Formats: sequence, structure tokens, C-alpha cells
Amino acid sequence: MNQDGLKLNGTHQLLVYADHVNMLGGSIHTVNENAEALVEVSKETGLEVNVVKSKDMVMSRYQNAGQSHSMKIDNSSFEMVEEFKYLGTTITNQNTIQEEIKSRLMSGNACYYLVQYLLSSCLLSKNLKIKIYRTIILPVVLYGFETLSLTLREKHRLRVFENRVLSRIFGPKKDEVSGEWRKLHNEELNDLYSLPSIVQVIKSRRMMWLEHVAHVGERRGVYRVLVGKPEGKRPLGRPRHRWEDNIKLDLQGVGCGGMDWIKLAQDRNRCWALTMF
Repeated sequence: MNQDGLKLNGTHQLLVYADHVNMLGGSIHTVNENAEALVEVSKETGLEVNVVKSKDMVMSRYQNAGQSHSMKIDNSSFEMVEEFKYLGTTITNQNTIQEEIKSRLMSGNACYYLVQYLLSSCLLSKNLKIKIYRTIILPVVLYGFETLSLTLREKHRLRVFENRVLSRIFGPKKDEVSGEWRKLHNEELNDLYSLPSIVQVIKSRRMMWLEHVAHVGERRGVYRVLVGKPEGKRPLGRPRHRWEDNIKLDLQGVGCGGMDWIKLAQDRNRCWALTMF
């Protein structure tokens, strides 16, 4: 499966059809037939499709694609949606990550507000507050981020979030000249926070994920997605920023630019050293 496909999994099902379906069919009719066959086989093993939880979503670069079709199985129609929460990740019909990042930051904000009284408490040390941030808040925000392709705009949004939390942890600073209390500047927060920033943590996790995928073998789907090349012509305009581009920029930042990143990832010792940057 390259850009699109059909997934029918567990109690939360997502039916996806797009322009070039290589997994279960090359047309809406074929996808319907294969989905019906899958449902029949599932019944034989005692499984049943939940029509309410099943969704139908078209993934295409064309906004009006698939609006005329309707996915039906056993005389039941699936609701057509533009986005869907699948295994904790927001999938959109435009295959973008903006909604997922927005959702992650909202979850991080909710977690931050639950513990903000601890982060501003005078009874806790700064080190303990930082530990609360890195063990409670940060994992909520960065769930699955090692698989996302981030642009400068998304990185900036993440840094803004982290600086807001660090401002709560380190508190205000008294100006020596005016004697007034003020918020710490970003540069001052970076000096006080000696641990890797949120962007550096993502880079490290991305290298760990690359090392894992490079060793799963060519028969695994996740490896084929990593090295595969989509068929057909690319549309006009600037191409999207790819996950591979993030990896190349990360390696360039540590002096490994221009290297074969697949072979580098297969070298466990060297790749593990790069996860520490």
C-alpha cells in the first residue's frame, strides 16, 4: 500500500479508499467486494463488524474525490468522515499532520493544567518539577511523533508549548535595574533547562524508530513503506516535506550528511550513538 488502502481492524474500523488502491482493489467496486468478503470470513470466526464504529474515508489530493460513493455491507452504510481517530492517531482525508499535532498539544495542555499547581509550588525543587514534566506531560505530547514529518512551523509550536511549561517551572525573575518581576526569556529558559529540548527528544526517538524499522526485514510492511516509491506522477507545486527529509536533516546536523541512512540505521552501535544527540 503506498498512499492509500483499506483497513478493517478490531472494534474501531476505518475503511479508506483513494485514487490508487494496491492492497484490496483498484476501484470502489473492488474495495466493496473485498470488504464484504472480509466481513464474511470474520463471521465464520465469530467476529462482527460494528457499523456505528466503522467509518468510510476517502484519502485523496482532490477534495471532492469519493463523495458520490457509499460503502455498504450487509445493507448497512458506513458514515463518511473527513478525519478519524485510529489507534490514538488522527488520520485525515488530506493525509496531513496538523490535526494530529493540534490534538497532541491539547492533550498536553490538559495534562499541564492538572499538575500546574505542582510546577508552581515552592515546596518542590526545580529538578523534581522537571522530572514531572518529562515523565507525565512530555510523553502525552510526543505520542507517535517519531513517525511524523515535522516542518519548521510544527517545531516552533512544540517549542512554544515547552517554553510555557518551563516558565511555570522556573518562575519569574526580578529585574536588577527596575526591581520588577518579569517572565524569563527563551534564551534564559534554555540556559536553565540543561536537558535535551522537545525537538531534540523527537530527533532521538526518530533515530531509534529508524534503527528498529531498518532491522525488521524487507517483508514487513513498515519497511516497504519506508523505502517504497509511490507510483504515478507527482502533482505540480512544491513537494511535501517527507519523513525521510527529517532524517537527512538530522544526520546533516551531526556531521553525517550525504551518507546512506538505511545502511547507517542497520549499524546498531553507530545508530545508537546518534540517538544521544
